[in-house]
Amino acid sequence: MSENNLIKIFENKNIRVEWNADEERWYFSVVDIVAALTDNDYQGGRKYWSVLKVRLKEEGSELATNCSQLKMKAYDGKLRETDVMHTEQILRLVQSVPSPKAEPLKLWLAQVGNERIDETYDPELAINRALDTYKRKGYSDEWINQRLKSIDVRKEFTNELKRGGINQKKDFAILTDILTSVWSGYNIKEYKEFKGLKNESLRDNMNNMEIILNMLAEQSSTEIAKETNPKGMKEAKKTVIDGATVAKNAKKELEKKTGKKIVSSENANEIRKLNKGDE
Repeated sequence: MSENNLIKIFENKNIRVEWNADEERWYFSVVDIVAALTDNDYQGGRKYWSVLKVRLKEEGSELATNCSQLKMKAYDGKLRETDVMHTEQILRLVQSVPSPKAEPLKLWLAQVGNERIDETYDPELAINRALDTYKRKGYSDEWINQRLKSIDVRKEFTNELKRGGINQKKDFAILTDILTSVWSGYNIKEYKEFKGLKNESLRDNMNNMEIILNMLAEQSSTEIAKETNPKGMKEAKKTVIDGATVAKNAKKELEKKTGKKIVSSENANEIRKLNKGDE
């Protein structure tokens, strides 16, 4: 439900960011922001933030205590727990760091936020951004078309769940896990292990047929929900199971006709290699 390991540039400084689709807000690496404000490198920013965090706690500021952590790619290439804040928190943090770059950073934060606002009014912008990202990663046009369609289907699916009173992130995760388990035979954790994944997106590591069946499960659940109007978690679970069963039956029938298993251990690296081999 999020876009990981993105980099935004502020005055030639790399700022690691992550978009949380459920909350519809950006999260920024605090160390990167502090480094940019104080004109330090990463290590200098880390030391500054360490001292500032203690001071904020002593002053009773909620900024330090409410600071979240996300796994972000560190400068050694490894994923590490990183202190992050959303835009409103960063704006308050800026007030605690004397810097001539405070105002330019505020304008930059507004610009970054505006990218998402623009996409709300013009969805084509979001589609083009995703298209460019997947092309850079080396996916085929056919795969990209399926993946972009799956994003639309997922959005409609979650909107329908929200209409039935599902709003908590953990509940979306539970229902997604149930849906995936029913149609594929694997829950999310098992599916990722089967493909040799850790923190990577499962959907970005599905082949075309897996994406199609996952879409069928979500779209079927959406259509059933439109007719039955489920309310609350118990009824939502039944709707998701019914929708995912449609995809499960389609998978079984296709496997019977082709003699091949649909759910594959192939991950993105292997899928992209196959795409290159077909060129």
